[in-house]
Order: sequence, then structure tokens, then C-alpha cells
Amino acid sequence: MRNRKTAAAIAVAVAVSLGASACSGGDSDKNSSGGGNGAAADAALKTIVNKTDKKGGTLSLEHSSGPDSLDPGNTYYGWVQNFSRLYGRTLVTFKPAAGKESLELVPDLATDLGKGSADAKTWTYTLRKGVKFEDGTEVTSKDVKYAIERSNFAPEALSNGPTYFKAYLEGGDKYKGPYKDKSPEGLKSIETPDDHTIVFHLNKPFADMDYLATFSQTAPVPAKADKGASYVQNIVSSGPYKFEAYDESKGATLVRNPEWDAASDPIRKALPDKIDLKFNVNATTVDDHLLDDVITVDAGGTGLQAKTQPKVLAKADEKAKTDNPYAGALQYLALNVNVKPFDNAECRKAVQYIVDKRSMVDSIGGSVKGDPATTVIPPSVAGYKKFDLYPTEGNKGDAAKAKEHLTKCGHPDGFKTTLTARSDRPDEITAATQLQNSLKTIGITADIKQFPADKYFTDFAGVPAWVHKNNAGMMMMAWGADWPTGFGFLDQIVNGSAIKPSGGTNLMELDDKGINELIVKGIGTVDTAARNATWGEVDQKVMENASVVPLFYRKNLLYRPDSAANVTVTDAYLGMYDYVLMTSTK
Repeated sequence: MRNRKTAAAIAVAVAVSLGASACSGGDSDKNSSGGGNGAAADAALKTIVNKTDKKGGTLSLEHSSGPDSLDPGNTYYGWVQNFSRLYGRTLVTFKPAAGKESLELVPDLATDLGKGSADAKTWTYTLRKGVKFEDGTEVTSKDVKYAIERSNFAPEALSNGPTYFKAYLEGGDKYKGPYKDKSPEGLKSIETPDDHTIVFHLNKPFADMDYLATFSQTAPVPAKADKGASYVQNIVSSGPYKFEAYDESKGATLVRNPEWDAASDPIRKALPDKIDLKFNVNATTVDDHLLDDVITVDAGGTGLQAKTQPKVLAKADEKAKTDNPYAGALQYLALNVNVKPFDNAECRKAVQYIVDKRSMVDSIGGSVKGDPATTVIPPSVAGYKKFDLYPTEGNKGDAAKAKEHLTKCGHPDGFKTTLTARSDRPDEITAATQLQNSLKTIGITADIKQFPADKYFTDFAGVPAWVHKNNAGMMMMAWGADWPTGFGFLDQIVNGSAIKPSGGTNLMELDDKGINELIVKGIGTVDTAARNATWGEVDQKVMENASVVPLFYRKNLLYRPDSAANVTVTDAYLGMYDYVLMTSTK
């Protein structure tokens, strides 16, 4: 019999194994000369570029739209998870470090990683003493418990984040959340026997618990300061920076939190004096500001736009300031199984075959932006299995096969549908337009509807009622792992339990009993190899269902201006730069 690892050690083992297998994004370009900071192209994939310990300056970020929310309990965007570590400390976090070390789990608010029971159903964390909120009060286990209760059990106020805790905590299906349930004990399956101990009692085994503990939902929130959805206006910091100003349409300014103590925080150096974040800046303008060294970093972390790429790739000195990592993410097309005619699998298969993935990648800038995809799980995520159920020559599409399936689904001449995409993501619009043109060749008319990214899930694509009413059978979607394992990638986009009335990310409304059961089986499997094999099975079943059309495994072409310091790519946060480490020499 194979030796069984203890549940508490599983997450660390997975992180270390991932470091060896994750895509590096390519070797450094040895022919590129050094940029203004003396580094070569792709240097930040494995090292910290322009390294410094000097305090001072302003870290400047811009975003083409804005966040779903900067409230740590009401966000699901990867860049916010990265950015929120500056003002919210979670039980566990990913190590701010270069290369494969960025996948390592380290304790943050907790003194160590979780202590798991043999069956991975009970997890205990001990909090550090002396950690304070910005008002000087000490952070306790009750503040962490409350943060989880509000973020997972009050969808009427906070609908953006994932609901892992709700699905896996005992009694989670019945608890009504702190705004409706005023009982002093709250959710009984989260115990706080003292101010520095928190115990989670799960209804089924959950081997990825330490990964879940990295989520911003575990950043403490004092109940007395909570105002539901309005809490974002006055977030109480537990990290090195606090909010000096916030405007949901303009941005935010963060300054040093005088109550933060470096002695209780071994992972943050907190070098900048100020952090300036601007919202709703045109994407190409953000690029221009990077190239002109006006800002430090693009907050979204998705890389330069297609029209900007030639400006840097054609010049050796400019190319030397770029990094081209895999994002651990998939750009895909979601086909809603409850919108006709996509309730018929044969219609979904027709779309699988007609998509010209190669031309789509070329339309947004070529290989620096990604590679054609055939699976849901990207190659850099644990559980990836290589296969292709809908092969076409050169990934260019097959009109004959597509028409064959259209005939089988009763629409030989095609049909009309709505295709949604995010208006402030030029590359996504370009990809959607290329897809629209491919669909026309077999008689499918897709009317493209554009919506801003910060409302895409809360008001449109993530709202089943809106989707059904507007015949939105097709939705452009990009997804990165919540954490770099098969479960962290798949659960919230293919599990039936992830379907929500608003803020949903299972855009296909896929609720397949076999897939749901396999997910539960996988996350309850203690043996790492067996668990990863299950994720490959889930992936194949999703592709057999044909409601997810993988388009391309995403890569980011990131740019580091001369003033950017301590720059390194973090594999844990979708191949963007690590915002905890970054600072500016300006």
C-alpha cells in the first residue's frame, strides 16, 4: 500500500511540484540588450529585476476599467487578490518571491500552515499575536470568522466572490449570514475557542484548504465597521497600507498604516510611501503611460495591447523591458446550455469545430499572447492532461465537420444568437470579432454585445436571468486558477454549485451530476497523484459536454518601465507582477 501523506502537508507538496512543472514563458532573449534597469527580456520570470531595499516613492497603477470591488470579501478578480495583500492580511499567502518560489505557501496572519485532520475535514490555524487593525485594535480569530461569514453567506450584499466556504463548511447550506442571523455564535462550524485560534469543520474532505486560506475572504473584518456592500467605502486595513481616499469611478490612494508592525509580518517590506491606483483609463493609454514611465505597472496584469506590442518588440532596448509569462489562464467561449439552441450538444459541437483558434491568436498579436487550446486546464496547472476531442488541421477550424453537427442539431442553415464580451478589453473584442466572422461561414449570426469588465458578471454574463432574456448563448470568458491546482481552476467555472443569481462564473450553467461528483471525489482525495488524475478526468468530461470552447492558453506581454523596482512575475497570481514586492524609484 502506498504511504499516505498527512493532510497538513498536502498543499506544500503540490506547490513544490508545481514549481518544477509550471510553464516558464520561454527563455530570456539572449540577443536583447539590457533595458534601463540593466535586465534582459524575460528576466523577471526567474529573478527580481532592479532590486532595492530603499524606502520611499509612489507605486502608481492604472486599470482600464476597475475592480469588481476592492472589498477583500467581495472580489473575484486575480489582480485584486494580488493587490489586496497590501491592505489585507490573509491566513496564508503565496510567497513574494521570484520563479518557482512564488508558488510556495507561507503563513501570513497565521503562525503556520493549517493543521489538518487525517481525513482533511478539520483544519486549525493559530493567529499571530500583536497584529493590529489601522485603528489600533488587535486582530482576533473572531474577525477572521466574521470576514468569512459575510463574504460567503450574504449574497444579497456581497455577490462577487467564490463560495467555497459555503459549500464545504458544515451547516453552510442553512446559515443565512451575519446580516440576517444575529445569533452571537454565528456559523457553528467555524470555532474560535480563543482570540488566536480558528477551527474549520468541513462537511467533506478538502485537501486544498491551505490554498483556500490564501483567498482575500480570510482577511479580517471588524464586525463593528462592516456596512455590507458599502464597506468598500471605508475598508479597515490589517496590512501595511490603509486607504486615504477612494472613489469607485476614479480610483484609490493608499498610505502607510502606522499600526502595522514589520515584526509581525515577515513577508512584506512595504517600501513605497504611497500607492496610487487609477480606474477607467483607456487600455492603450495605460500602455502609453508605461512606455513613457508615467506609471509603474498596469494593475490588470494582462499585458500590453496588440497595437502596442510592435512598439516594444521591434526595438531591442524596449523588448529588454518585457516579460512574456504564461498566465496560468484560459481564454474560452462559454456556451450556455439553457439558451437555445445550445441546449443541444450537437449545436455546441458545431461551434467547437468552426473556431479558427490559430487566426484568433494571430489577430491579437501572435505567440506572445498565447497558444491555441484544446483543454480547459492550462498546461501550467496541476492536473493538466493533454488531449483534443475536436481536432482540426493547424487549429484552423473545420467547416465541413461543423456543418455536419449543425445538421444533427436541426439547424443545417445556422441560427442567430448573442455573443457577449468586455468592452474595455480590446484583445477580447478582437477575438470575438474574429469568432463572429468564422461563425458566419456556416450560417451562425452572432450579435456582439459589449459590457464593462467591472459589471460583466454582476449585471450581465454572470446573471442567468439576463442571459436567458437576452438570448446570450455565447459569452467570451477568461479564467485563471483560484490557486494552481485542478480544483482551484475548475470548481467555480464547471461545478453546478457555482451557479448564482448574480456574479456567477459558471457561465455555461453547467450542472452535470457526473462532473459534480468527480469534483467532490477529487478534492477529498488525500493522495496528490490520484487527486491530480481526477482533474484530468473532469476536464475530459467537460469537453465531452462541449459547453466550453477552449480558445487559447493565455500569455501576458508585460512591460517594466525604468522606474519600476523589485519587479518579478508571480506564477501564483496569473503571471502578473507581484504587487507586494514592487516599488518605484520615483
